[in-house]
Amino acid sequence: MSNMFPSPTPSQDETTRLPQVRAVGVNKIFGREPGAVTALKDIDLEIAAGEFVCLLGPSGCGKSTLLNAIAGFALPTSGTLEVCGKPITAPGPDRGMVFQEYALFPWMTVEQNVAFGLEIRGLSKVQIAEAVDRLLETLGLREFRRRYPKDLSGGMRQRVAIARVLALDPPIMLMDEPFGALDALTRRSLQDELLRLWQAVGKTIVFVTHSIEEAVYLGSRVVILTYRPGTIKRDIRIELPYPRDSNSAAFNEIKKELAQMVHAEHDRFALDERQGLTLD
Repeated sequence: MSNMFPSPTPSQDETTRLPQVRAVGVNKIFGREPGAVTALKDIDLEIAAGEFVCLLGPSGCGKSTLLNAIAGFALPTSGTLEVCGKPITAPGPDRGMVFQEYALFPWMTVEQNVAFGLEIRGLSKVQIAEAVDRLLETLGLREFRRRYPKDLSGGMRQRVAIARVLALDPPIMLMDEPFGALDALTRRSLQDELLRLWQAVGKTIVFVTHSIEEAVYLGSRVVILTYRPGTIKRDIRIELPYPRDSNSAAFNEIKKELAQMVHAEHDRFALDERQGLTLD
């Protein structure tokens, strides 16, 4: 098994030379005419190794659809979508997914949930124990190792979900609004924890969010999608150093700029909602 924490986050010069996720002319259409819905249209996107890219936009803009396509769960209708130069045809061990709903096995303890994927891979008991111990310590879960998910808070459950993905050591982590259901204090705590892990591990993260503040706080880049059909409206590199002060003038200036773009798309979403045209 590879080292869980092999290197720091790559520098900007390094990451710009290493496209890890690449989309060219990606389209996704649900259903058939005359009721077909175009969820994604002409998506061109490159994500370099070690970047933290936030996909931002209102409901119906195709953020989760794009993430699921990268994961291999729902492939594009047309266009090219690649990971490390290879076409995506199905889910793979090079991409780990963290969902909003935790997706833990309720009959397993914390340590059993984290160890599950490693057992499937056939690692030895010693290797599994070492990896699980390291992750539980890193994520502050050591004292909860024999608890079941029902005995944990929402924040703790999400830590377990993140630990389970990290245990498999994928180079790419895909996160679909993982903190959306948490209270504000827990959300900020896990945001800081995720940033610490990202900087230590150097993985590529693609993170879906509705929150403009969260996108600015976390992302090295923020990709704003238009309301359906989802296209890339802006791709903005956030130049603020980490850790970021969400009360600073520079932070709020960027937040204001992004808010203007996102709210314009939200207005389109609200109009469709009033007309009964939105999808769940």
